[in-house]
Amino acid sequence: MARELKATEVRVPCRISYAHIFSPGVNKDGTPGKYSVACLISKEDTTTIQKIKAAIKAAVQEGKSKLANKQGALPKMENLKLPLRDADAEDIDDEAYQGHMFFNASSTRKPQIVDRRKEAITDSEEVYSGCYCNVSINFYAFNRDGNKGIAAGLNNIQKVKDGERLAGGSSADEDFDDLGDDDDDFLN
Repeated sequence: MARELKATEVRVPCRISYAHIFSPGVNKDGTPGKYSVACLISKEDTTTIQKIKAAIKAAVQEGKSKLANKQGALPKMENLKLPLRDADAEDIDDEAYQGHMFFNASSTRKPQIVDRRKEAITDSEEVYSGCYCNVSINFYAFNRDGNKGIAAGLNNIQKVKDGERLAGGSSADEDFDDLGDDDDDFLN
């Protein structure tokens, strides 16, 4: 049985995108970045969206020491940088995002990635941008250079089912004809 979650944690059933989960992404300067994933939640899944919003509010309260002004007052939610965003309101030009809320989660620690039976998945082709997963998230407060808000920490990932690959390209089978064994076909 899964452990009980803290108020700032949520298990998010979602479709994943921009998955850098088997190896970290790369920073603009070429150095290794973080493990990260974008989580897409259908706007129809109001239960999950409400759980995320509650966890974000809990993270604001838990992070009061980072977020409050000198008088101890917390800023209004609209004055904080918040992770949960409406893809339609932001006019994101990606069909997969339409009708979805989303957030980006990251970690310096590699997430554990498991299947439906909680067995480890090590093949990076098995979990990809476009598949459906349960993603364990911890929301936390930050205050960097006057930027205050709540971030989403990536914990672990459970693949639930396959989905159409996003931003993927084609397979070699789709790109090439079977040339057989005749070397003369190379230039034809």
